[in-house]
Amino acid sequence: MQRAAFPSNIPIRYIKEASYFKKVVSFSFPSDYSCKLFETTSVIGRRMEISEAEHEVMEALWDGAPASAREVFQRLKSKKKWQEQTVKTLLSRLVKKGAIDYVRQDRSFLYSPCFGREAYQIKQSKKLVERLFDGQLSMLVSGFVKGGNLKKSDIEELKDIIKQWEKNND
Repeated sequence: MQRAAFPSNIPIRYIKEASYFKKVVSFSFPSDYSCKLFETTSVIGRRMEISEAEHEVMEALWDGAPASAREVFQRLKSKKKWQEQTVKTLLSRLVKKGAIDYVRQDRSFLYSPCFGREAYQIKQSKKLVERLFDGQLSMLVSGFVKGGNLKKSDIEELKDIIKQWEKNND
């Protein structure tokens, strides 16, 4: 395995997990801050388990980042009966897991996800298909068809996705 060269502006918490790094990717926060992170198995691959509560926080950040802990709390308080300290604890856990990063602004921290919602959904979908359907996507779709859970609009969307895939992979 090739070792990555570490730019000097990489936060120390990423460097400490060097054995998991594969390549450097840039993610830009609004403003002058540029977060360099390593796309690792820890970011979107290595058994980084995000709990349901942490996922709620990620959704709030995907809806608008960067955001302070108070802003995340405000977004979630209509859905969840959490205290602000609970949100701060969840943010802290997500930082430790490498799922989000932060910048200090005045007396608060602004948090942003280190990967997008779609990348996370794709990774979780693959894990689900592997775990429950032995890697066979057709079995997943078959389950929805047999269960009567597919709408006509779902079928049309699936057809469009397949057509686009065929167009790009011929």
